[in-house]
Amino acid sequence: MAIALKSSCFFQVKKPEAGFPVYFSSKKAIIWVKRNTPVAAIRTMETVGLSETFSRLKKQGKVAFIPYITAGDPDLSTTAEALKVLDSCGSDIIELGVPYSDPLADGPVIQAAATRSLARGTNFNAIISMLKEVTPQLSCPVALFSYYNPILKRGTDKFMSTIRDSGVHGLVVPDVPLEETEILRTEAKKNGIELVLLTTPTTPIDRMKAIVDAAEGFVYLVSSVGVTGARASVSDKVQALLQEIKEATSKPVAVGFGISKPEHVEQVAGWGADGVIVGSAMVKILGDAKSPQEGLKELENFTRSLKSALP
Repeated sequence: MAIALKSSCFFQVKKPEAGFPVYFSSKKAIIWVKRNTPVAAIRTMETVGLSETFSRLKKQGKVAFIPYITAGDPDLSTTAEALKVLDSCGSDIIELGVPYSDPLADGPVIQAAATRSLARGTNFNAIISMLKEVTPQLSCPVALFSYYNPILKRGTDKFMSTIRDSGVHGLVVPDVPLEETEILRTEAKKNGIELVLLTTPTTPIDRMKAIVDAAEGFVYLVSSVGVTGARASVSDKVQALLQEIKEATSKPVAVGFGISKPEHVEQVAGWGADGVIVGSAMVKILGDAKSPQEGLKELENFTRSLKSALP
């Protein structure tokens, strides 16, 4: 029996001459099983969720690398391949953005990617179909990034069960205030989805404490005021913000918004972040590439450079 595991990049798995692939939507591995292997003898490892991923990394003294890409840019086929590339290059969690027509928290790069994706006909059902095919091939969990309106339109309970069935383990909803998260949190918990909540540099201390108390998976610390987008440097205020949050909770904290270079990743990790999120820089690579193949290769090289900057 051969199991596909994460290696450096673009790993290859030899399949037996006589065998068949077994895919598990809620499992971590793809397994090639000899034809005479009894089904009862097949053993797999349960998929590791967001919280468990951070716990494992903490024991190893490591910081989580969390890339973000927009689904459907340049197309869903490329998105599927990009997820595999990001996973095989050592990503610990992958954030996948659902394109939305009014992405208030996103800067020009991700807004443009969402616009291109929607123009090419990407929709939620197509993203879910793609994820059902891809998540069984990944060794790290996927967290979906979606604005609140698409969730409400589908019905919160239906949305949660649908993403659960697609192999998703986490959810980030940037535009829902804490006071309106009760139903989201209830339905997420019911379906085994970890709801990640965001706190910002302008969030009052008392409110921040309430947010981190309600968050699951990890706390998403927005490093700067404003929308997403690559920046020349990471604000020194992030270090103090990290300390404040860590005094309020033992939950892992990942920093995002404006992180786009290996030196940013190294700096934020040195300040004590449990995870580092890189979005716009990833999206730009795929969006600006002359071809999907070129974009995937550049994505691989960039991912490797960022990952190598982390402990």
